[in-house]
Amino acid sequence: MMRKFLVSLIDFRYCTDVLTKQEAIDLLKKSSFGKEEREKDLLKNGYRSYTTAVGWLNYNDEKMIALCDKYLAKNFNAFKIKIGQDLKRDIERCRMMRKRIGEDKVLMVDSNQIFDVQEAIDWITALKDFNILWFEEPTSPDDVLGHKKIAEAIKEFGIGVASGEMICNRVIFKQFMQVGAFKFCQVDSARIGGVSELLIVYLMAKKMNVNVTPHAGGVGLSEMIQHLQFWDYICVSGTKEGRYIEYVDQSHDYFVDGVVVENAHYQAKMVPGFNTQFTDECIENYAYPHGKKWQELFDANIFPRPAK
Repeated sequence: MMRKFLVSLIDFRYCTDVLTKQEAIDLLKKSSFGKEEREKDLLKNGYRSYTTAVGWLNYNDEKMIALCDKYLAKNFNAFKIKIGQDLKRDIERCRMMRKRIGEDKVLMVDSNQIFDVQEAIDWITALKDFNILWFEEPTSPDDVLGHKKIAEAIKEFGIGVASGEMICNRVIFKQFMQVGAFKFCQVDSARIGGVSELLIVYLMAKKMNVNVTPHAGGVGLSEMIQHLQFWDYICVSGTKEGRYIEYVDQSHDYFVDGVVVENAHYQAKMVPGFNTQFTDECIENYAYPHGKKWQELFDANIFPRPAK
């Protein structure tokens, strides 16, 4: 889109103390240099991803090792592990994963909002020697100042705070960025208020030097966010440095044009839209209440049939 037209689609209200319309236009103009080369690079090489599939808390050691090997064979170089139930066990799991993937690979940890602020600081301090890139969702997603305190406390370890998948509007993102509460912005395309709201988050992140590493996964979120991350690289940030798109490999076959990840990189396809159109087979099986799978559940008395 033309810069002025694109900016006209964004609601800057409540954010002009950080970014005005004219600043956004100027930012996009400045970022336009090298666009053609970046587009060629994206079409040729794709956009790198990290895997969340290797380290769920309920996985035993054997499964974690097998999954690490699976994704290493697919050329992934960034791996995320869940933490937060038992510190001693987390230390063991992080040590095992670091040994398996090697010191040259990227390791992230994610606690899914479980900790109070000081507890989060103490927990990640105990894991600091595993060369961790980011500590994701360390505390309540609404606690801007709590995230700031955590970010300041763990900065000396070279660990950044990552958060944002639960944030649902541009104003909270603005506040996180203003106070340096996270280094990695994990905006979620399904939770925030539409594409226009996503655009201003990317633009504010560019101005305030925050890496956007969006929340995605295997439930259509990857399909929805990939285009925005491509746009950020080509038109806004101009870099892939410090940025990834999250990837989980299940559920993509339910969509007509599901994401394609090759060599651990999202492939940019020449298909417009969010790519979240369900296949005819998916609708036939899962549409409520007439889908075949629902009928099986009703017949087995696992779910009650809906009233007519």
